[in-house]
Amino acid sequence: MKIISTFISVLFSIIFSNFLSKNQVVFEDKETYFKFVYRICFEEIMKIGNIEFERYPVFLAPMEDVTDIGFRLLCKKFGADMVYTEFVSSDALVRNVERTLQKINICEEERPLAIQIYGRDPGAMAEAAQICEESDPDIIDINFGCPVKKVAGKGAGAGMLRAPELMLEITRKVVDAVKKPVTVKTRLGWDENSKIIVTLAEQLQDCGIAGLTIHGRTRSQMYKGEADWTLIKEVKSNPRMQIPIIGNGDIDSPEVCKQRFEDTGVDAVMIGRATFGCPWIFREVKHFLRTGKKLPPESFRWYLDVLKQQVLESVHRLGERRGILHSRRHLAATPLFKGIPDFKQTRIAMLRANTLKELFAILDEIPEKFHLD
Repeated sequence: MKIISTFISVLFSIIFSNFLSKNQVVFEDKETYFKFVYRICFEEIMKIGNIEFERYPVFLAPMEDVTDIGFRLLCKKFGADMVYTEFVSSDALVRNVERTLQKINICEEERPLAIQIYGRDPGAMAEAAQICEESDPDIIDINFGCPVKKVAGKGAGAGMLRAPELMLEITRKVVDAVKKPVTVKTRLGWDENSKIIVTLAEQLQDCGIAGLTIHGRTRSQMYKGEADWTLIKEVKSNPRMQIPIIGNGDIDSPEVCKQRFEDTGVDAVMIGRATFGCPWIFREVKHFLRTGKKLPPESFRWYLDVLKQQVLESVHRLGERRGILHSRRHLAATPLFKGIPDFKQTRIAMLRANTLKELFAILDEIPEKFHLD
């Protein structure tokens, strides 16, 4: 028996040594290596409800005025494993506000997809979840993490971190109201002195949620400073936690993404602001997670064409004026234009353009004007 065991161990080691060598995957120490081997061989595929994901799934974070259907489809095209709608007001849904109802329109090509709702009234949240369920999303997500004043200041979003009992009541009501899996997205706590996430995670799980996303900041931090993943790791390491834990905060490169998986053991990561003007980040991250190697860069014109496609999607859905306005956030934030010398005046003109013809004329002259291929 001992001989067989030794033989299997040696064979196992050879196979994985060849795999890692072939793909140039390098680990800092033996502990990290063995954690990787264990996940590959013995851990189950990550599931939320009955939805299965490949190992190391990467999600598009829900973001107001960003994750509309056009952007979701683009991120999906580049490899996002799951996408989320913009957050949807439960009160507006219950009142049948047309613009809010439009936010829960989805299509087959973006699955798996979660519709995210927010609010502070348990009854309205439960009713809103039922309305969302009629759109047939894969998951219904509850926003307990938005830090902006108009949401958190009124007690919704991250404001719920000051009223955990109400948060739990809302969660139970929503879980009981729908058949779809319900997940939650929240933060570490309200401020530095009230980081309650480790205890709160257990309580949310007990409410029946199918997954938990944790942003590694408090509400008071907003988006400042660095995301702290130590408590995310503590939640994931808690033996009582049986649901998937998704980590969020400052994932802005393939290397950082891989490091977060390895350091914390989270089941998935979620990318937010780093997707602005950069939907191809999913392609780069997924390649790096699979191979341990950076994806060779495309030409400047390739990336420019992606941004133009994004603008066209917005114009097609919203009309020329609103579509261009909606695209400006991405054009202003894209890493494609960062570091180009003397780009200031072109940037100003690009962000002031009011017609598609005017905007595309500016974009199309950038490669030649700045000698970029």
